[in-house]
Amino acid sequence: MIQELQEGQIVLCTVDKIVGTIVFVKIENNSEGTIVTPEISPGRIRNLRDYVVPGKKIVCKILKIKDKNIYLSLRRVKQNEKKEFLNQVKKEKNFKAILKTVLGKQEAEKIINEIIKTYFILDFSEEIKTSPKILEKYTTKQQAKKILKILESKKEKPKQIRQIFKLSNKSSQGIIIIKKIIQDANKNSKADISYLAAGKYRITITGQDFKQLKTQINSILQKIKKQAKKQGCEFSVEKS
Repeated sequence: MIQELQEGQIVLCTVDKIVGTIVFVKIENNSEGTIVTPEISPGRIRNLRDYVVPGKKIVCKILKIKDKNIYLSLRRVKQNEKKEFLNQVKKEKNFKAILKTVLGKQEAEKIINEIIKTYFILDFSEEIKTSPKILEKYTTKQQAKKILKILESKKEKPKQIRQIFKLSNKSSQGIIIIKKIIQDANKNSKADISYLAAGKYRITITGQDFKQLKTQINSILQKIKKQAKKQGCEFSVEKS
C-alpha cells in the first residue's frame, strides 16, 4: 500500500477496549493506537464511557508515532475535518461497492489491492472519470464501461438555493438605480437574479456545497442591502 500513517493524519478507528484511563483502538488499516483521557474531550471527564465504548467507530487525529506506538486524539479533530473525512470514507466505500457489484467480491478485492499499490482509492475513483483508460489496466474494457456508467449515474446532483427579496426606489431614476445595485452586488458571482413583480426579485444560486451556497447568497444580499440604504431604496428579504 502507498498509504503510510503520518502525524497529523485523520483516521477512522474502532474502540477496542478501555483499560484504566487509556483507550485502545484499532485503526482502519489494522494498526493499533491509544488515546489518553485528556485527548478524549476538553474539560473534566467523569466517565470515559460517556464518550467511547468498545465497538464504537470514532474519527481521530494522529498526534505522534514513536517506536511503532501510535498516539491519537479524539478532541483535536475539528468538526469540519470530521465531516470532510467521513465524506471521503463514504465515497471510498461506494466505489468499492461498485467494483464488487460489477466484478464480484473476490475479484474486486484482488483489484483493489492492486490499485492501492499505486493510488489512493478516492484519487483513483476521481481520476478514472477524466481518464477512463486507466481503469482498463485492472479490468476488461466491458467491465470498465459498466463501472463508469454506474459512477456517472451516482454523480452528486447540484444543490440550489433560492431567496426572494424586495427592492424599490420611488425616484424618477429608480429603475436605473436598482439595476446598478443588483449588477454591482452580483459582480463575480454565478447567481441568477430575476424580476418577479411589484418590486420583488428572486436570487438563485446552484452548486455542490449547501453551506457555501448559503454564504454566497447572504453575501450578495448584504451588498444589496448596503447599497439600497445609500441610494434611499426600500429593501427587505422574505422569510423562507
